Amino acid sequence: MRLMRNFGFRGNDNVIYIGTNGKMTEVCAAMGLTSLESVNDFIRKNRSNYETYSRELAGIPGLSLMPYDRTQPSNYQYLVVEVDEENSGLTRDELVAVLVSENVLARRYFFPGCHRMEPYRSFFPNAGLLLPETEKLCNRIMVLPTGTAVNDESISTICDTLRVAITDASLVAQRLARLSSSHSDFPIEAAKPATGNI
Repeated sequence: MRLMRNFGFRGNDNVIYIGTNGKMTEVCAAMGLTSLESVNDFIRKNRSNYETYSRELAGIPGLSLMPYDRTQPSNYQYLVVEVDEENSGLTRDELVAVLVSENVLARRYFFPGCHRMEPYRSFFPNAGLLLPETEKLCNRIMVLPTGTAVNDESISTICDTLRVAITDASLVAQRLARLSSSHSDFPIEAAKPATGNI
């Protein structure tokens, strides 16, 4: 039942069962309805965060903030960044591991692709061979924190962390590889945040 309510997730990014987003209780629903009164404030804050990220990420090699279509209404809910490993020197997973180790709740996005979730991964184990663009994007996209709990100072810290990591990419990659190989409970792809998260 727990898997069915939670997208089929067991652990971080591991979908082992067919599931749905069925976690909303009455208290959560009431909070959602009450928050509709402030939805315009939330959107303004998300847009402000997006604009701050846009300025702060400018010039960091290999990182591209996904643009929003300004002609269409949007809630600016997600801060999606595409990582070009050739220019950044680090993979998306390595950058997420760096951020998580600094208590930043960054996540891989569109990951795993639906074809790598159950039941599809069992029925069609070689589907990735037919989906090269999907595979490519699933390995390049991450989301950064936003919302009312994130301020300009937090965004600056996050972007400075990314900038420093990419500036010293080879050293960072070596240390992450060493950490991953020496601590089986701390692989790059499942770095665990401590307390005091952004």
